[in-house]
Amino acid sequence: MTRVWMLPLLLVLGGAAVAGGLAFNGSRGAAVLYLLLFTGLALVSSPLVFPRSLGAAEAQLRSSADGRPVVYWRPGCKYCLRLRLKLGRSARQVYWVDIWRDPEAAAVVRAANDGNETVPTVVVDGRAYTNPDPAWVRGQLSSAS
Repeated sequence: MTRVWMLPLLLVLGGAAVAGGLAFNGSRGAAVLYLLLFTGLALVSSPLVFPRSLGAAEAQLRSSADGRPVVYWRPGCKYCLRLRLKLGRSARQVYWVDIWRDPEAAAVVRAANDGNETVPTVVVDGRAYTNPDPAWVRGQLSSAS
């Protein structure tokens, strides 16, 4: 199992433990609510919320062809999740690259952020922007079209 799934797995297991304890003590309604809450948190912190990740080389090639931004992200990052949710349906137009799956992508992010793997790092026209405003990213999408 990769580290991408560790947090979601821990959330599901923790939720199951809490729900089991509540159910054992007779609070079945609360147990169901806690299980749903922890499962929802696991889903949000998993890579399933994000569009399919590309490799760094492929994303850079596609971006140079059509001008759309490349977003370097990692699962469990609340700022990446914020960007993804604020972009809404527009998020599918951006090229997403998971730095935990692609060492080349992690190197790109470190080069842009003084050796730190700070995400989300958005690259537009070869220039990196760390944790930009989602409205700005959406604007970059409209100018790329």
